Amino acid sequence: MSASGGIAALAARTRRTGMPVPILKRGEYLIASIQSTLSDADLIRLRDDVLVQVAHHRSRGVIVDVTVLDIMDSFAVRTLSALAQMITLRGAETVIVGIQPDVAFAMVQLGLTLSGVATALDLEEGLAYLDDHAKQSVHGGHGSEAGRRN
Repeated sequence: MSASGGIAALAARTRRTGMPVPILKRGEYLIASIQSTLSDADLIRLRDDVLVQVAHHRSRGVIVDVTVLDIMDSFAVRTLSALAQMITLRGAETVIVGIQPDVAFAMVQLGLTLSGVATALDLEEGLAYLDDHAKQSVHGGHGSEAGRRN
């Protein structure tokens, strides 16, 4: 299956089934705000839906807001990490925002990391991170790793 065929198939599936996680467009950025605990299937669907939207809107950045999650298991962490890598390959930046203190503590205790993925306290800081990264890119920054927090 070609890349464009794969994106078309994902887009068709997204239209058929709707989206469990709203993905909002704000300028050149997309914001995926998780509203409730997600099953593994929902996480895969979120990944696929975000990738479709990044391609469709030619987005420069994506924020995934996980504020409502009171637990992040290994599958969720792996899926978010993979999503961030896929978005990077599309030429955009990813920021995970809203990891709760107890969730961060548990992740560290379990050895779960979001290596190479930018994180921020909240949506406002995530947007500021993307804005700063965009300015660095325009003004001759040091590539996609400039300004990483992790």
